[in-house]
Amino acid sequence: MVETLKLLQFGDSVFPVGAFSFSNGLEAAVEHGVVHDRDTLRDFVRTITRLAATADGVALLAGHRAVAAGDLDRIRRADEAVHLRKVNEEMRAMSVRMGQKLAEASARIVGESLLKERIGGAADGVPVTYPVALGVLFAELGIGEQDAFAAHQYGAASMVLGAALRLIRVDHLDAQSILFAVNAHVADDYRDVRGADLDDMQGFAPHLDILAGAHQHAHVRMFMN
Repeated sequence: MVETLKLLQFGDSVFPVGAFSFSNGLEAAVEHGVVHDRDTLRDFVRTITRLAATADGVALLAGHRAVAAGDLDRIRRADEAVHLRKVNEEMRAMSVRMGQKLAEASARIVGESLLKERIGGAADGVPVTYPVALGVLFAELGIGEQDAFAAHQYGAASMVLGAALRLIRVDHLDAQSILFAVNAHVADDYRDVRGADLDDMQGFAPHLDILAGAHQHAHVRMFMN
């Protein structure tokens, strides 16, 4: 029961890591007409969660598994893998800022940990990233990797849907219906990536990268990405 409460606390979409500042690419997708109603929003959210599984999700599992071995270098390599695969500047900024905030919050709330040690080692030029920090934190809190992966996927979807309520004409029940449908894929996504290693990480989505590049130079923006 205690582990479940810890999962709910640190996996909560309102946990103060700055997720509300990001749309995970949705703002640009709306501006360019890629997303304009409930159906296109559902397809977009599913694309985001699939990419979250095959890229960041693999790194999250690597970070989680590194805790059992006390392998700080493997955690650093997972962070590096995430950072190098963020092609556009805004997605890199999102991953690093949220990762740093989570690590700092963990240090204050939880105390001494491998994640706190990793913050101190980030001066080597490899920043702490959100998915790896989440995996490490949950492992240290005694939360299993499947639940950690599920929380990460839930967060990716809820970030987009929270932004959607401010960007297009959908209501809260539309958003919850989409979240319910997308969540049904989490177990399949986990099975697809649980045997992957860092070299297998993939996030091929050129359309999203183009939208992110356009968003970076937009004159008016509600979100940071």
